Amino acid sequence: MYEAKNFEPLLGTSGFGDELLKNHFTLYGGYVTNTNKLADALATMLKDGRADTPEYSELKRRFGWEFDGMRLHELYFGNLVNGGNALDESSDLAKKINAEFGSVPAWEKDFRAVGAMRGVGWVVLYHDKDADRLFNAWINEHDAGHLTGCVPLLVMDVFEHAYLTQYGLKRADYIETFMKAVDWKIIEERLTK
Repeated sequence: MYEAKNFEPLLGTSGFGDELLKNHFTLYGGYVTNTNKLADALATMLKDGRADTPEYSELKRRFGWEFDGMRLHELYFGNLVNGGNALDESSDLAKKINAEFGSVPAWEKDFRAVGAMRGVGWVVLYHDKDADRLFNAWINEHDAGHLTGCVPLLVMDVFEHAYLTQYGLKRADYIETFMKAVDWKIIEERLTK
C-alpha cells in the first residue's frame, strides 16, 4: 500500500498560499488512495480469472493515470522548498545545462516557455542517462508524453489546480513563483541517482 507523503513543511512558502497548497495536498492524496484501490481491484480481478474482461482493461489503463499523478505530485512537491535553493553554477547539473542549452538562462527561458504553452499538464526537465542529455518536455494527462527511460529531475505542475485560485489566469506569475521555490540541491541529487 502506498501512503501519502507529508509535504506540510511547504506551508508558508512565499507565493504559495496555504489554502492553495492544502487543496493541492488533498488532490495528491486522492491519487494515492486511487492508486491503492486500483491495485487491489486489479489483483482481485486477476486472481478471479477476470483479466480478459473490458472492466479489467479499463482499470488497467486508469492505473497509469492515478499512479503517475501520485508520483508526479511527489516529485513536484519534493523539488520545492520554502525560500528556494539556488543552482550551484559549478555543479555537474549546471555544467550539463550549459552544455545542452548554452546557458542556464537559455535553459530557463525554454522551461518557462514550455510551462506557458496552452493546455494543462506538466513540465519536466529530464535526464537521458544513455545519451547523457537534458530535455524539457511537456507531459499531458499524467500518463502521456513521458520520455521513456529518462529520469525526471525538475517537475512543474501546470494544471489549473496548481495556481488558478491564487493567480487566476496569470500562469507566468505562478511560474515565476515556482522558479523561486525550486530546491536545486534536490534536483542535483536526482541527477546522480
